[in-house]
Amino acid sequence: MKNLWQPETVLELKERLSHLRPDSPRHWGKMTSAQAMAHCTIGMELALGDRRPPRMMIGRLIGFVIKSMAFNEGEPMRRNSPTIPGFEVTDQRDLIAEREKLSAILDRFAACGPAGCTTHPHSFFGRLTPDEWSAWMYKHIDHHLRQFGA
Repeated sequence: MKNLWQPETVLELKERLSHLRPDSPRHWGKMTSAQAMAHCTIGMELALGDRRPPRMMIGRLIGFVIKSMAFNEGEPMRRNSPTIPGFEVTDQRDLIAEREKLSAILDRFAACGPAGCTTHPHSFFGRLTPDEWSAWMYKHIDHHLRQFGA
């Protein structure tokens, strides 16, 4: 499974990021490309432990079941997957600035390696290993790049 410990995967994502435009049409969802990049940065902050939201009750009940399906290799994240409460981005954002922030946090995550991952549980899935965090962050960013055809 692709993950952010692989330098070629980080380069792939950055290349795809460069294809986004402020007016890139979305194939699903409500966010603009700039909002989606800001949202992806928030996800990376979660993986690094910069944000520590509480577990969601629904995640405590069924997160472990959904996790086995969500982490299936070769399966992209589903369209219109639910967002962790508070991680929605609805205000106007500048794509260039958001792309730079996401690129910088990708570099930070890759440079920190597994030791830089949070031990705080994911809000929905619960505890994740560093390798799971790395793979999930790839899937999440890939999901939003595909949302805009990148």
